[in-house]
Amino acid sequence: METHYFKEYSPALGRDMECKVYGHSGRPVLFIPCQDGRFFDFENFHMTDTWAPWIESGQVMVVSIDTLDQETWSNKEGDPYWRIRRHEQWMRYITGEVAPGILALARERCGWEGGITAFGCSLGATHAVNLYFRFPDLFTGLLALSGIYTAEYGFGGYMDELVYANSPVHCLANLPAGHPYIEKYNRNRGVICVGQGAWEMPETTRRLAEIFREKDIHTWVDFWGYDVNHDWPWWHRQVAYFVPKLLEG
Repeated sequence: METHYFKEYSPALGRDMECKVYGHSGRPVLFIPCQDGRFFDFENFHMTDTWAPWIESGQVMVVSIDTLDQETWSNKEGDPYWRIRRHEQWMRYITGEVAPGILALARERCGWEGGITAFGCSLGATHAVNLYFRFPDLFTGLLALSGIYTAEYGFGGYMDELVYANSPVHCLANLPAGHPYIEKYNRNRGVICVGQGAWEMPETTRRLAEIFREKDIHTWVDFWGYDVNHDWPWWHRQVAYFVPKLLEG
């Protein structure tokens, strides 16, 4: 498997950021690690092995990045006004720095003209869902496993316009009927999955499913059984199940 490591200064964040690219060609996938995670988690938790059939065959290239959660969602004693604005800087780092680089590489390697698939587990899934629904022209695919889709998880009762924008159960519930984003969501291909076993919190996924029915949004929401826990072994199984379906067509 071809791999490349990068460490570059981010103007949006004012610090060096690290990432790693897995693969030589194909559809670009952005992996966002679990809470407080690092770019090397994709490899350390053996997601490279699970994704290997599609990476090595040139169907996908996966880019794994660093989170900024310790400064933002996890720093619950910090000032929420500052924390959500720091989080938005990280989102600008992704959309303004990482994403253009991923797309340029995919165009160079295989002539890719589509968007990026956002992939994450746990809080990484939360971030992936926010990217997919906030930026549907840029993120045209989604695989979100075991996320929590309210910003209350990181910001408690604090709410302002940026917290709202990062809280799908709030902002999607208020999306007007006929909003142009709905057509874009329905052209894209997204999967949101959660188990109902130990450590899983499926309530906000259920709420998203209700919102999608109300708004006629065709994102696939799948609930796995009461034996399905919030842990890597199940996420590996879900990747193996869903990725072939996301790559169809």
